Amino acid sequence: MADKPALSDPITLRLPLDILQDIEKIAETADRSRSWVIVRALKYYLMAEGAEMLSIRRGLEDVEAGRTVDAEELFAELDRLNREAAA
Repeated sequence: MADKPALSDPITLRLPLDILQDIEKIAETADRSRSWVIVRALKYYLMAEGAEMLSIRRGLEDVEAGRTVDAEELFAELDRLNREAAA
């Protein structure tokens, strides 16, 4: 059996009533808690949209830290690699 993940302290969250009603229906249907449904929904969000936002943030941090590549140098390298691949 897999170890349970470490949990944070409880948090307070206000939801629109229609979303809460859907969460409660899903939890009842799946025989799970509302927290289980919410955590699962957040995990899916983090894997999709959240991951994209984190990637953008890392890119912006790279730019701010000067970790960049000159576009002309990049295109020249890509052209060289394409010529080698075609040969």
